[in-house]
Amino acid sequence: MKNILLFLSVYIVLFTACQHKKNDTPPISSAELQPLRLGMMTTLDGLPFYMAKQQGVYDSLGLDLNIIQFNSANDRDAAFQAGQIDGMITDYTSAAILESRYHDISLIMRTEGYSCFIVSKESRIKRLQELPRHNVAISHNTTVEYATDQILKKAGISPDVVNLPEIAPISLRLQMLQYGQVDASFLPEPYASIAMKGGHKSLISTQELGINFIGTAFSRKSISEKRKEIELLITGYNVGVDYIQKHPQKEWEQVLVELGVPENITGLIALPSYSQASRPSTKDVGEAIRWLKEKHRIPDQYSETHLIDTTYIHSQNISQ
Repeated sequence: MKNILLFLSVYIVLFTACQHKKNDTPPISSAELQPLRLGMMTTLDGLPFYMAKQQGVYDSLGLDLNIIQFNSANDRDAAFQAGQIDGMITDYTSAAILESRYHDISLIMRTEGYSCFIVSKESRIKRLQELPRHNVAISHNTTVEYATDQILKKAGISPDVVNLPEIAPISLRLQMLQYGQVDASFLPEPYASIAMKGGHKSLISTQELGINFIGTAFSRKSISEKRKEIELLITGYNVGVDYIQKHPQKEWEQVLVELGVPENITGLIALPSYSQASRPSTKDVGEAIRWLKEKHRIPDQYSETHLIDTTYIHSQNISQ
């Protein structure tokens, strides 16, 4: 706890000094800050946010951050559209579809996360080329569907010869795989490690495929009205990343448990390589958008410039 407070004190000093110099006005008081609601899946993509919150970083910054967890992209997106959350950790594909339809979402930073393509032990699948005539669960308009499409192309398999049921809730996909009701699916951590602990196998990961489609997005209304709050959110994220990088996982594995990771697999999980907040890659966003256009899910004229917010590019909290 002393170490995290030391990290925090340094960040607060630098953050306040930079803001004072940039704006030539006194820093905003916590009494003037509005609550911020951030939605995320029950995965480890947002661990730095959660770490900062659990360690009291956001309390020290004066930010009232409410992290709301979702088990499916559909539920998360519905909450966002209903205004129940200000922002969320999301796929570039999901964000692009929402933006093309409702014009009220922008990506502010990339977020680290990955998924593994898990095949059930009952399926006896040992390589991608054996996927025809098997059930591969997907979640439409997400990294799961995109990555599944990529491995089928990689294996030279037509989607027509593979059954691709839509199973959006991550926990349900895992359960169905465990009981042999589906043969394979992309699962994020900690679900992938839970499956592998049970004897199921990973054939490939989105990291190995070079897919980096996860980011943090906010409504444009929130970006306009809660700029200071979002800047503090990013400050806390960076503190959380520093803490994760500089402390053995054993020291903070209880945070993983609080996030939903079973105690018996906390030491088995290979965490993403978290790094300081950075701008979403136009290349990665562009690839996601090209795929959506191929699937005729967004207009042909749609561009990544519609989706990436430029407000925070020059902030001391986000690098390009």
